[in-house]
Amino acid sequence: MQLHVRAPWRGLAFWLLGIPAMLTGAWFLTVVSMISSFLGVLLFPSAVMLLRTQLDAYRSRINNWTDVHIERPYLPEPEYEPGFQGMMKRFVRLITDPATWRDYLWVVADPIVVLFTAALPGLLVLYGLWGIAVATFAGGLIGHYGGSDWYAYIPITEGYDQDVSRIVSTLIIAVFCIAAGLLIGPKMMNVYGRWGRFILGPTKKSELALRVRHLTETRSEAVDASAAELRRIERDLHDGAQARLVAMGMSLGAIEHLLDKDPEKARILLAEARESSAKALHELRDLVRGIHPPVLADRGIGDAVKALALDHPLRVEVDADLPARPEPPVESAAYFAVSEILTNAAKHSGASRIWVDMRYEHGMLRITVTDDGHGGATLDGGTGLRGIERRIGTFDGVLALNSPVGGPTIVTMELPCALSSPKTSPS
Repeated sequence: MQLHVRAPWRGLAFWLLGIPAMLTGAWFLTVVSMISSFLGVLLFPSAVMLLRTQLDAYRSRINNWTDVHIERPYLPEPEYEPGFQGMMKRFVRLITDPATWRDYLWVVADPIVVLFTAALPGLLVLYGLWGIAVATFAGGLIGHYGGSDWYAYIPITEGYDQDVSRIVSTLIIAVFCIAAGLLIGPKMMNVYGRWGRFILGPTKKSELALRVRHLTETRSEAVDASAAELRRIERDLHDGAQARLVAMGMSLGAIEHLLDKDPEKARILLAEARESSAKALHELRDLVRGIHPPVLADRGIGDAVKALALDHPLRVEVDADLPARPEPPVESAAYFAVSEILTNAAKHSGASRIWVDMRYEHGMLRITVTDDGHGGATLDGGTGLRGIERRIGTFDGVLALNSPVGGPTIVTMELPCALSSPKTSPS
């Protein structure tokens, strides 16, 4: 019911949004008419950017108010180059981008289309409210002052307020208009959303270009992440296990010289060497666990996250309903993403409990991590969530954050994947 009440007014908002859009379109057309001159070339990029900003407002509202989702369709701009050559490259890219002219088509056609789609329910409701006003008080004023008007097929003339049949007919039409506007509101908004996706959405060419850009970015991020991981492993080996092994070698050398001269001291050094070897083995196991935990390889992500929960300082409840195991690379990325989220929650959230829910639905591994902390987390707040987003972005995964001040914090990740093998049963 709430959606039916909101839809007509949102449709009118789209109608009113067309006023600045038409002004922006008029400026764009003016600049296009000057393209034959240097001034037109100079102003064209700013006019295009202004038009895109205006139409981004449409896309945002369509995404929020309808069941339709529209992505930005624009081709990637060339890298910035100072001087005339860089300006011309940008001009050529913008003027040859099909989305630029589709934007202009929108500002020309939408003022008409919106009247018969999104704005129609709101106009019906307003017309119905006007009918109620006519039937109650406005009709008599119009008639007494010698005016002549019509409400639908009903004449509003002198004596209107004394004619019960005309008043009742006006009320019936008014109520019908209001009911019709409220009833068709959501459907008309979705029709308008599909119109918006048809004009403002990506074309096949821009979809391909955006896909290439996304793959280039994620590949670069994956390479950087791999390089950082290798540097971390090298540092941990150098500062940990390698240093202990070197110390062990020195201790064994000293023991070799002391066996005959001072057996008691050699025994003490031998005990220290044995202790160092145990610590080195423990550090190597931790390092291997950090690269790829054995429980993840043997039992899958569900049991691996449950093992994380057992070692976590907070109370963590894990609900994993996976009919089979995801592909190993996706499983590994998801595991380390959950691990980092749990670590962040322990450090920053002030929570006492955490819930982890894992599901596989519609070709997506969906993981939701919820804590009862104080909230206020952001993707730019230094919590590492941006790094998690980049990690799963390598697999076309997405991360959504909902963390109002006061809590709770809900982090949802979705990774497209196939299930590669049946779920391992405990032995």
